[in-house]
Amino acid sequence: MFLNSDLKRRSLLSIDDFTDREMSEIIDLAIELKRRRDAGVRGDLLRRKNIALIFEKGSTRTRCAATIAARDEGGNVEYLNRNDIHIGAKESVKDTARVLGRMFDGILFRGYSQDTVRQLRDYSGVPVWNGLTDDCHPTQILADLMTMRQCFGDIRGKKLVYVGDGRNNVANSLMLGCAKAGVNYVTCTPPELCPNPDLVAHAVETASANGAEVAVMHDPAEAVRGANVLYTDVWVSMGEESKKAERMRLLSPYRVDMELAGRTGNLGGDLIFLHCLPAFHDSETDSSRDTGAMEVTDDVFESSFSKVFDEAENRMHTIKALFVSSLADE
Repeated sequence: MFLNSDLKRRSLLSIDDFTDREMSEIIDLAIELKRRRDAGVRGDLLRRKNIALIFEKGSTRTRCAATIAARDEGGNVEYLNRNDIHIGAKESVKDTARVLGRMFDGILFRGYSQDTVRQLRDYSGVPVWNGLTDDCHPTQILADLMTMRQCFGDIRGKKLVYVGDGRNNVANSLMLGCAKAGVNYVTCTPPELCPNPDLVAHAVETASANGAEVAVMHDPAEAVRGANVLYTDVWVSMGEESKKAERMRLLSPYRVDMELAGRTGNLGGDLIFLHCLPAFHDSETDSSRDTGAMEVTDDVFESSFSKVFDEAENRMHTIKALFVSSLADE
């Protein structure tokens, strides 16, 4: 099995922490680990390894993916939410990191501040992986790129269009991940929700080195032409619930529906739909929300070209690849 010694004991706080080649190699490893699991193999690459899961924010995919990823290879996890430990309240992040680093072999953090995950890395002395912060979501992007590889094989030169809130953590990380993978990337978003110009400039430079392009556009019909991947995310991120009415007003023209999918020119052919989940795609999902379709309509979400549940499964395989590449003894 492929294991790169350069990735031993490595942390992942943002997708930029890996070189372009290292990012690709992690996806290669994830694909190989998926093959092993599909063949019924449960290994011991993480035998006697203990991983702390620190979650300030709730989760379905990240928590379950990390738990099964470790257990499949003989590892153990300890789930710690804000009520279980004193991090950032009675005890500083720095002190918490120094305690946990003496007990665990690695830490996966999901929460608010990028500075928190940075301090965990700097003071724990063990590998730390970012399962989501307000700024970045690197483990999601590894799963996205893996899903694209499964669907298309070679993804260099493909075009991904992200439609929606262009400055959230997924959009930020996806733009850079695509640039590193040689995927042409478009953020299609209202002017009020454009990504940070410095981040865009960095992504443009990275993409150029990989023979790809990065652009920010505002007209969905124009932006999606030639797209091989349509990607969207919720319009209201965790902690921004008070902005729901404003986001609905700004983003309603950016809903991904079958008409927009048709404008790619690839409907019925070389097109997939991705969403990091959870998704607001119909009012029946939770009647208490009673919002109707929001960022994506049900006919797209449930279509044959929707790969959202393959993508969700791949969170497990890519997180497993991170754990194994960093902690495996062989």
